[in-house]
Amino acid sequence: MANRTDPLAKSIRGTNPQNLVEKILRTKIYQNTYWKEQCFGLTAETLVDKAMELDHLGGTHGGTRKPTPFMCLVMKMLQIQPDKEIVVEFIKNPEYKYVRVLGAFYLRLTGTDVDVYRYLEPLYNDYRKLRQKLNDGRYTLTHVDEYIDELLIKDYSCDIALPRIKKRWTLEQLGSLELRRSALEDDFEEEEEKDEDEQLADGLDSGDNDKDYYRARSPTREKDRDRKRDSHRYRDRDYDRDRDYDRDRDYERDYDRDRGRGRDRDRDRDRHRLRDDKDYGREREREGRERDRRDRRRRSHSRSRSRSRDRKDRDDDRRRRHRSGSPKRHADEPQDEPKRKKEKKAKKDDGTDHPDPEIAEQNRIRASLGIKPLRA
Repeated sequence: MANRTDPLAKSIRGTNPQNLVEKILRTKIYQNTYWKEQCFGLTAETLVDKAMELDHLGGTHGGTRKPTPFMCLVMKMLQIQPDKEIVVEFIKNPEYKYVRVLGAFYLRLTGTDVDVYRYLEPLYNDYRKLRQKLNDGRYTLTHVDEYIDELLIKDYSCDIALPRIKKRWTLEQLGSLELRRSALEDDFEEEEEKDEDEQLADGLDSGDNDKDYYRARSPTREKDRDRKRDSHRYRDRDYDRDRDYDRDRDYERDYDRDRGRGRDRDRDRDRHRLRDDKDYGREREREGRERDRRDRRRRSHSRSRSRSRDRKDRDDDRRRRHRSGSPKRHADEPQDEPKRKKEKKAKKDDGTDHPDPEIAEQNRIRASLGIKPLRA
């Protein structure tokens, strides 16, 4: 509940104001002791007291990336979303420089392009010193005008990505902003007016035309004219530097985009090459399997042919032996006939072949006992 955005807060750039801070930094702020103890229950009025106690600015520091109190107060302002008048009073505060920087940073995050240039550019005249905490925990010395220039030019400050804003010369061309005037330009105009008044008084007193001519081209007026010309030249140089910076950034963005496309193209080429290699490997494996299958079929076919050939040879040998062995059996048959006749005659003498079955049975018994058969 303590980390929830104010229900009456408006969305900034189409999102929750707290989402302008990255998720990791936002989580570290919620877990910080300063946020839990000092920022709980703050309002737009009581937040000023905490801002007056600041003695440095910065994002995160240390090995655990601990957020600074400055960043915790920025997060609290995004959470409660104070009115624009309060933020402007923060920026216009001449006594407390860190209150001014806090309001400028918040306005840079949430304000429009015109408001950012309108309220932050006058701070270029503030040359007071600031302490800024670096990422390694050490402090460095900077100035208010330097930090304001960082907010207007760079895209990243205090570990937060700043929203993009239009360049000043673009807003001037659109008519949203007037031409920037230097703070010293009024002093130059006053000096020029004084010089012109002195020259006019001297001219009235002398009345010499030659002296007036040479006095009109006095070194003082030449210096003032050169100084004014230099101020315009510096202004043009700033515009040129902004244009060059935009051109360089566009070039770097296009270069990064082209390099990313080249990487994607190389990655796709490598992926297609790997896919082709895999397809080639699969075709090789398929061809190898088909070759093995054909070899197995060929070997099985040759084996079956050899088996059939062996079977045929065995059948031929068997027929050949049968043919060669049959004459011997015919030649042996006359020798076996007397034995067969004697056996038949002995059987007939036993009386086992008697027509009467009872007598034939008794004759078998007698023959087994070695007694002569019955004769009937």
